[in-house]
Amino acid sequence: MSGYRMSCNNTVTHLQVSSVGQAKQEPVHLLPCEIEHNGPAKVSEFFTSTTKDHKQEKTVSFRGRGLKGQEIALPQGYTGLVLKEINKPGSDQEDRTVRASSVFDSLTYWNLETPPNSDDPVVMAMDWPELADAIHGPVAD
Repeated sequence: MSGYRMSCNNTVTHLQVSSVGQAKQEPVHLLPCEIEHNGPAKVSEFFTSTTKDHKQEKTVSFRGRGLKGQEIALPQGYTGLVLKEINKPGSDQEDRTVRASSVFDSLTYWNLETPPNSDDPVVMAMDWPELADAIHGPVAD
């Protein structure tokens, strides 16, 4: 199996690189809550269909709470991955193998009551690659 290996706290995660090219482009929503569900959801049927667009801001009501959102593009040259663990019978619990179940180049970021702004950690994270390059890139004479 070809792939990348990521390690954290003695846990090794292997990514099946071939799955990235096979994964479909899917919309991604980052909600300001924790949902105790791990699997597909009928987002387009119950969530996206009620979203209202006002200029660059989106609004929707989720379980009676007003959400304000904005579509945020990933930094140029980056692709977002939605990963799914591949269960292997008899495998070591510390080692995991994941595959890309879908990919995305932008996401809709939602806040409670207030629109996303430049002080939100997710919005600031999208500037990190450019900032990191400025800090760690080659210095011109």
